[in-house]
Amino acid sequence: MTAARRARVIGPLVSRIVAALLGGYALAALFSVAVLALPLSKPQAVLTGQLASFAICAGAAIWVFAVRSALKAWIGLLIVAAALAPLAWSVS
Repeated sequence: MTAARRARVIGPLVSRIVAALLGGYALAALFSVAVLALPLSKPQAVLTGQLASFAICAGAAIWVFAVRSALKAWIGLLIVAAALAPLAWSVS
């Protein structure tokens, strides 16, 4: 197998793995901060954000491998991150 063919075959898989790891972590972190903008007491918001972040990270990793292409996975992660970023920014 030539190097170009190997890169064409393995590249999308590596991209999805990176998207699942980094994108899932980023979405979980953004959500755990953005939940502080909700009208909850601070301890309740922190607990809610921490508990939900595990489900969000796992859901993002599953979703990244469920879509048809790695590009769609990255675009989807960026769209959700763009929606959560203003909420997280308003808290800090």
